[in-house]
This record gives sequence, C-alpha cells and structure tokens, in this order.
Amino acid sequence: MDSENNESGVCGCCGPLRPRYKRLVDNIFPEDPKDGLSKSDMEKLTFYAVSAPEKLDRIGAYLAERLSRDVVRHRYGNVVIAMEALDQLLMACHSQSIKPFVESFLQMVAKLLESREPDLQVLGTNSFVKFANIEEDTPSYHRRYDFFVSQFSAMCHSTHEDTETRTRIRVAGIKGLQGVVRKTVNDELQAIIWEPQHMDKLIPSMLFNMQDSEDLDRAGHPSTPSGSVSQDGEENPAALAESCFRELLGRAAYGNMNNAVRPVLVHLDNHHLWDPNEFAVSCFRIIMYSIQAQHSHHVIQQVLNHLDTHNKNTPRARAGIVQVLLETVAIAAKGSVGPTVLEVFNTLLKHLRMSVDFELGESSRRNSSTSVSSGRGKESEERIVQNAIIQTIGFFGGNLPDYQRAEVMMFIMGKVPVYGTPCHTLDTVKIGHQGTKRIQTMLLSSLIMVTSGFKSKSMAAALPSPFLDPLFSISLMEDSELRQLVFEILHNIIDRHDNRAKLRGIRIIPNVAALKIKREKISKQDVAFMKKHGQQLYRHIYLGCKEEDNVHKNFELLFTTLAILTIELANEEVVIDLIRLSIALQDMALANEESMPMFIRCGIMALVAAYLNFLSQMIANPPFCQHVSKVIELRSMDAQHLLPEHIFRDKCPIPESLDKEDRLLYFQTADMAECLAGPGYNAERLSIPYIPQVTDEDRLTRRKSFVDTISLQVDIVSNSLPDKSQLAEEITFETLKKAIDTTGLEEQEREKRRQVMEKFQKAPFEEIAAHCESKANMLQDRLAQIFELTIRPPPSPSGVVSISSGHTQHQSVPVYEMKFPDLCVY
Repeated sequence: MDSENNESGVCGCCGPLRPRYKRLVDNIFPEDPKDGLSKSDMEKLTFYAVSAPEKLDRIGAYLAERLSRDVVRHRYGNVVIAMEALDQLLMACHSQSIKPFVESFLQMVAKLLESREPDLQVLGTNSFVKFANIEEDTPSYHRRYDFFVSQFSAMCHSTHEDTETRTRIRVAGIKGLQGVVRKTVNDELQAIIWEPQHMDKLIPSMLFNMQDSEDLDRAGHPSTPSGSVSQDGEENPAALAESCFRELLGRAAYGNMNNAVRPVLVHLDNHHLWDPNEFAVSCFRIIMYSIQAQHSHHVIQQVLNHLDTHNKNTPRARAGIVQVLLETVAIAAKGSVGPTVLEVFNTLLKHLRMSVDFELGESSRRNSSTSVSSGRGKESEERIVQNAIIQTIGFFGGNLPDYQRAEVMMFIMGKVPVYGTPCHTLDTVKIGHQGTKRIQTMLLSSLIMVTSGFKSKSMAAALPSPFLDPLFSISLMEDSELRQLVFEILHNIIDRHDNRAKLRGIRIIPNVAALKIKREKISKQDVAFMKKHGQQLYRHIYLGCKEEDNVHKNFELLFTTLAILTIELANEEVVIDLIRLSIALQDMALANEESMPMFIRCGIMALVAAYLNFLSQMIANPPFCQHVSKVIELRSMDAQHLLPEHIFRDKCPIPESLDKEDRLLYFQTADMAECLAGPGYNAERLSIPYIPQVTDEDRLTRRKSFVDTISLQVDIVSNSLPDKSQLAEEITFETLKKAIDTTGLEEQEREKRRQVMEKFQKAPFEEIAAHCESKANMLQDRLAQIFELTIRPPPSPSGVVSISSGHTQHQSVPVYEMKFPDLCVY
C-alpha cells in the first residue's frame, strides 16, 4: 500500500510497481476485445472505487487517457469496453468524490461525439443519457453543457448518405438533447439552458425532425425503415423529437416561455411553413397542450407580436399565422387566457383593417392596370386573411364565459363604424364607402359568431344601450346585407330557448302548437326592458320593412324577429303593441305614401299575415284566430300575392295595384279589438294608430354609408350656417304634386290635430316619452351645431383650425394680417 502513496517516484515501466488502480483498470481489458468486458475484474475495480472514493478521479483520468489513445488508434473494441466500465462506475458510486470523475467521463463522451464514426457517436450518446438519468446529491456550480447542446443539435441534422445510419445518428442526437434537458432543467444553477443561444439550437433540432417526418409522410414514404422502429416507437426520430419537445415545454417556467416559443416562430419563418400551415398548427397544438395552463397567454402574446411584425407578408402567410392563433386561443379559451382577451381582439381588428386597405389598394391598382387576373388573385387572397380573422374572433369569443363574452360583444360593437360613435382605431374616412361597408360586414359577421349560443337571464344585461343603439343605427342603412346581419345578431341574443330553427322560413303555420315552442313566464326585468326599449324595437322593425332593397331573406328575418319577441318578451301590453305595429305596416303598404315597389308592398302584407297567424295561435284566442284564418282563406282564393307562400316564390305574378276597397282581404282593427275585448288585454289601445317617431338618426344614418354620404360639413372659418336644403326632405314629383293640390288641406289639418289629441289621451306613457325625448335630442343637436359655428378660438399665428369631413386642417394666419384689440396696439 505504501507504493501507492509514493507512485510519483516509481518508474512507470515496472509492472509490479504500477499503482493498484491502474492495474485494476488494465485488467478489465481482455487480450481480444471481442471477448468483451471482464466481469470479475470489473467487480474488483468497482469494489476498489467504492472502498476508496478518493481514487475515483484518478481512475477516471486513466480511463480517459486509454480511451483517447484507443480512439486515435481505431481500437473501437477497447473503446466500447472503456465506456461500459465508466457507465458501471457511475451507477455504483454516489459520493462527493464523484464530481471529478464526472468531468473525466464527460471529456470521454465529448471525445466520442467529436469522432466521425457513427457507432462511436451513438455509443457516447447512450453513455451520456445514462449519466443524465442519475440524480446527483448536490448541484454542480461549474459544469456546463454548451458543447453537448451544439454537438447533439448537429447530430439531429445529420445528412449521412445511408438512410439507416442517418436515422440512428438523428435518434442519438435527439436522445442526447433529451438528456441535457433532463439534467439541467431541474437544476436551479443550470438555468443557462433556457438562454436564447441554447434554445436556438435545441428547438429547431426537434422541429427539423418532426417536420422531416411530415414531409416524408406527405410524399407517401414511411418516416423510418420498418426494421429500425422498436415496439415502443422510440427509434422514430419524429416521435422521439415530439416527446422531447413536449417534455421541454412542460418543464418551462413562467420566465422561460418567451425563449421557448420564439425559436419556433423563427423556424417556421425560415422554412416558409406558414403556407401551407399544417405543420405550424400541429406545433402550436403541441405547445398549448404541453405548457402549464397559466402560461397560455404568453404563447398568445408571442403569436400576436409575430403577426404585428409580419404585417406586410403575403396574404396566405398572414392567414396561416391567424389560423395558428385560432388554434392557440381555442385551446386557451378552455383554461386561463389571462389579461390578453381584449388585446387579442384589438390586434385582430387592426389587421382586419390593414387587410381591407391592402385589398382596396390592389383593387384600385387593378383598375388602372391591364393585369386583371393577378389583381383578382391578390384580392381573393386578402379575403382569405379576412375570413381567417373573422373565424378567430368568432371562435374565441364563442368559447369565452358569458361575462367575458358580453365584454367582447361591447368591444367589437365599439369598433363597428357607426354614425354618432367615435371610432378611433378604424379611420373610415380614408377607406371610403366600399371599405367601410366591408369592415361593417366582417365585424357584424364576427359578432354573429360571438353571440351564437349566448344565454342571458336578463335582456337589459345582454342588450345595454351602448350596444343596442349603434346596432339599430346600422339597421337603418340602405344595405340589405347589413340589415340581415343586425337581425341575426338580435336573434342570437333574444332567442334564449333555441326556437329559431322551428320558425325558419316565413310561412302561414297551420298548427303552431305542433312546433312545441319553448317559453317561460316573462320576468320583471324583461318587462322593464320592453318598457324602456320596446318603442325603439318597433320603430326599427317598421322602418326596416319599407326599405326598397329588401329581399326574401329580409322578410324572413323580420318575421322571425317578431315571432321571437312574442315568445321571449311579450306580455299582454306588448301583444297589443305588436298588433298595432302590424296594422301600421298594413296601412303603410296600402297608403303607399313613399311610392314603394309593389313587391315590397306585397311582401309587407305577407309578413303581417304570417305574423298575425302566429300571434293569434300563441295567445290562444279563438275569435282572433278565426278572424285571421278568414282573411287568409279569402286571400288564398282572390289575392294569393298577399300570402308568403306565393309572393316569395320565383316568377310570382305581381299586380299593378292593391285593391283597397275589398276590406275583407285585410285585417280590420275593429274586428281584432272586438276579439280581444275582455279581461287581460286593453283592446281600446288598438284604436290608436302606431306612428314611429322620426328622429335625427333617420335622416343621418339611413342613407348609403357611414362617412362618404352623411358626413357633417363644418367649417369654423366661415360663419355660414348649414344650408337648410341639406335638412329638408327630398323633392320629388309626388311632393310637388301635393304642394300644388291645395284642396282638402283644412280637413287634413283638422284630422291631424284630432289624431294628435287622441294619441296624447290614450297612448302609453312610454310612447309619449319617447316622442318628447326625440324632439329634445333634435333640439340639443341643433344648439350644438350653432355653438360650434359661433364660438371660435382667438386667431393664432399657428393657424386656424377647420374641420371638414372628419379631417382637421390648419390654415396659417400671418401676424401682420391678425387684428388685435386697440388696447394692444401702440
């Protein structure tokens, strides 16, 4: 034993005088490497190492020396024996002295990985994986794995000519990276592995193998030879890479999420994997299901930032990013989304506006150039982006809880360009009528998806005034498509018992009871809602019926709206109001004071017939049902064009005029009042004709669009008031004819006074209050306009501000032209 302590003074060539640990190490190598590791000698070496742990570092150094010599001399049999011995020593020794031995072990692994022999690289990787699975008692303060991350990443990208060998090397590289991850992520002192320089190697290496497998599958080839796939599938590079990728993401802490996700986005950019985006979608599905739920908003934020950064990419690439965002928010909506809910919608709406700008820009350039086909292709690609954004908005909003969904509905409604509401994000002045309508259509379409399945116990909470007012303003625009979208949104919110499918299509329903309509007793909150907003609802239904561009679908939606109001919100008072509204619609179609087309007049008649038939059966009043059925029966014989089954049929003959004299073809107020006389209904109110209140909103929002045709022209510099002709009604041949014909004016004036007096005596308080409120609002608007024109700021050298069409203009005033008060001049 003394010779071991004085080994420095002993000649190394004398065998019997060599240190014992060297003799033990030498003995494990047989004369013929094919015989393999000598088990008995290995047991002696292991016993010696456990008994004298202070010798572990020397044993490791000597083994490393022998292994390096054998690698250079291509004695690969001895290399295998040396690595096997190292593995057994690692598994057997768990003392403080193992630290220096680990350094020697890692040096030998590195030596094997640096060689160009695939067998040695695989051998070194397997040893490293075994080492990675050993749990050390104390952390290592100085050990670094930079070399191993780089080398294993390079092996993951192997391009060896032989397919089988290439697969083995790639599998070894992935296993090595997995070993690095397992060895470092749980060690607080090894947080350096999450730094960008390491993540930029780890993540792309895994994605490369996952992507390479998908490419082979898409081409119809198996990803790996059948003989190289083990029963548990570990030898498949794609499956192994995905497993490692999931494990890495599952171990990512709060502060490391950005470094883990950013390389994924960069890899998708570098390899142009956004179009097509199947691989990108699968990657983010893996990410969202692997990370902890509370970290989901980090991923969403990263994708949003990436979308902002690449806002000028090709439309298909942007659409691919949006679709990936759809997948992430769809999964995140089921858990914790965090504070990014409104930020998601804000970013998407911003890109929606940008896409519309690109589309309109391409359209204008297409009109000025000869390349029509390429322009249409670009425009259609922008539509792909827009549809993807709408689907994302709708799907995300539709999966949120009801309380968050209500906030999102308000947020989106606030972005819809509507007269009278500020819209800072979407500057509709610059995009014109076509762009404004496009944005309105898309935002309302997304609102339909968000409100689908929305159930609110109280209508006042589901339809507050800040949401209802701009929605109704859109319903007054001269665009049938926008009005259809508005009514579909209302149906989603009001129809809380899913009765719409049973009411689909405007028709005379012979037996309403067979539909098995679901309904509940009207709550006090809903009664209060109808008292506050009922007149507003009736008014917009009335005005929506007489729009000249109404088509079959518009009348279907109007019928469904009336039916759903009856089911969900109608008490006895509301039923009377709805009958008054129906009679007013019938009278409007008969009088035809606005020269409506005959199809619209017949459509209104058919709508009234279909609704009163439905209402009479819902309230189960036999005399009322009998009166309605009698009118419908007479129409089916003498005036089929007044029934929905005929007027909305293709090539239905339309008469030149309506027969006003045949009273039996029309619903009579007196007969219906007699039917409803008795307890429950205030039938006397039926004698009061329903007259919708005309407000300033009608004149300003009913016309073509949002800005281009209804913009308020205000010029502070000029002292002229707005021309009265702008506020006057349109002069037509009918108005001139009425102006010339003065006969009977006195009788008309007396009749008008009588109707006004009767209205104020018998009309409900809510209707009178709405009438007075509308006049007060008109007065306030006029006073505000006058004050804007008369109250001007003092002149300034910086310029006078003028507002025109929503733009702020500065007109410079030279100092020598300014007029100062006399006291200021000397």
